[in-house]
Amino acid sequence: MFFIADAYAQTAGPGEPNPMVTVLMFAGLFAFMYFLIIRPQRKRQKDHANLVDALVKGDEVVMTSGMLGKITKIEGDYVVLEVNNNLTLKFQKVAVHAVLPKGTIKAI
Repeated sequence: MFFIADAYAQTAGPGEPNPMVTVLMFAGLFAFMYFLIIRPQRKRQKDHANLVDALVKGDEVVMTSGMLGKITKIEGDYVVLEVNNNLTLKFQKVAVHAVLPKGTIKAI
């Protein structure tokens, strides 16, 4: 009215978008998510499960908390670690982060 020009609706346009393009975009997004997020996470889970299944008495391990210890006993889903002379602690097997080479704890 004073300084605003009249606005007119656009009547002609490119038309309806192709639904196949939308489906292909969603499929591409899913493929992207699968290969960059889901697949690597499953591989890490499988590797960790193999590590936990291969634990034996005498292994020197690092826990997810950073604690180092030597496995003295395996009881089902739990491991008993000797972390110091006459000090043993019980942890869940899934809390094992890595198996260390033999003699690592003595060297530290």
